[in-house]
Amino acid sequence: MPALPRTTGLGFKPQHFTDMMATDTIGFIEVHAENYMGDGGAPHAMLAALHECHALSIHGVGLSIGSAGGLDRDHLARLRRLIDRYHPESFSEHLAWSSHGAAWLNDLLPLPYTPETLATICAHVDQVQDTLGRRMLLENPATYVTFASSTLSETDFLTELVQRTGCGLLLDVNNVFVSATNHRFDARAYLADFPLFAVGEIHLAGHDTEDLPSGPLLIDSHGAPVADPVWALYAEVLARTGPLPTLIEWDTDVPDFATLLAEAARANAILRDVQRPQTDAA
Repeated sequence: MPALPRTTGLGFKPQHFTDMMATDTIGFIEVHAENYMGDGGAPHAMLAALHECHALSIHGVGLSIGSAGGLDRDHLARLRRLIDRYHPESFSEHLAWSSHGAAWLNDLLPLPYTPETLATICAHVDQVQDTLGRRMLLENPATYVTFASSTLSETDFLTELVQRTGCGLLLDVNNVFVSATNHRFDARAYLADFPLFAVGEIHLAGHDTEDLPSGPLLIDSHGAPVADPVWALYAEVLARTGPLPTLIEWDTDVPDFATLLAEAARANAILRDVQRPQTDAA
């Protein structure tokens, strides 16, 4: 199965269609699966045209893979039709839940890290991979609360998940920084324990800060430039892994295309720095 190129991609927004069709400076595009589950219309016309000249990553936000009640079979069937339609180079989802019974919540909610939760997530990942006929990537969350019932660290949970299911991981570096700041742990120590061998894609995004009496609270807003500490963590990750496909996420207060290209250029500069020692050695 083709893989995403080890360079920088951008999330596709319809207002940038013409610019994206005209550029050859981005390595791939990414779209949210749920925006393309209809049968036709302008969204599919634009995506089909873009996929002729750019690799494609489909990123799900509504599968609710952490739901205790099981996966929604209709949603999974729609996802299968979308994957079969485009044969994207990558498919990913979130380590989160967003549904309870018939109620769907407009959020990606956290999970307790326990053996019971791990068994549920593994069963759901197996179901998704069997249904889609491909390996999926699962993204680490940005969190604002933790659970007293958790008996596993997030990195141990993800490592065990990879080992049991064979899935890959999507490492969101901004999510690491947000969670580390909110819960007062060391982001570098977290990344030292992260199963980087399983990472198939990296996300970079901006966040908002709310100053509270207890200290700063970061919100994973996807509505600002990537922060300098996140860029630093990204460079440190690549120093260990080598180049990896990297997406600039900007989903709210979307700027002009030139601003997005500037963020992509900064990521590409870091990717080139990682590649240069290998090139020089050759």
